[in-house]
Amino acid sequence: MIAIIDSGGANIASVKFALERLGVGSVLTDDVNVIRSAEKVMLPGVGAAPIAMQRLASAGLIDCIRTLEQPVLGICLGMQLLFAHSDEGDTKLLGLFDANCKAFTPTSNRSVPHMGWNQLAFQQDHPLLAGVDNGAHVYFVHSYFAPVTSQTIAECSYGHDFTAIVGEKNFIGCQFHPERSGSVGARILQNFLEMP
Repeated sequence: MIAIIDSGGANIASVKFALERLGVGSVLTDDVNVIRSAEKVMLPGVGAAPIAMQRLASAGLIDCIRTLEQPVLGICLGMQLLFAHSDEGDTKLLGLFDANCKAFTPTSNRSVPHMGWNQLAFQQDHPLLAGVDNGAHVYFVHSYFAPVTSQTIAECSYGHDFTAIVGEKNFIGCQFHPERSGSVGARILQNFLEMP
């Protein structure tokens, strides 16, 4: 069973549909016991980091998420929540990755948010990338980004180089939307589902 943590994100329905297309059922929940007993956990998110963290805190999910032992996949804001801090609202995050999320700087020829298709540049081998080509295009919508660190699996560039996929132990994050990234995104989701 796949538990989708109810973080209030606008992309939750599309994540559920993407899993259904892969023949996998899921449950949207903020129940600690359901999340702990799930085979895999997904943390989607679209919106503001302070609001998402308040929602997780009010549901009593902060310590629950931090101590999960099964594979966990954060998507978009859900990936950023795995980091230490966000400049968005000066927000303390879950602290599973030791780096801070910063805002993109708009310029005359580069608007914010970063919205649209961009290419992955692999930084290390990882089961999430099985069958995915280096340079594959995926779909992004975000105004804040995590820097490239030693836990970066794939990076991308939009004025700044930033982490597109992060991973360590059982925690993984995708800054882009795999559920909206066509066959590449479907393969990444399938790889996550197949992780032990």
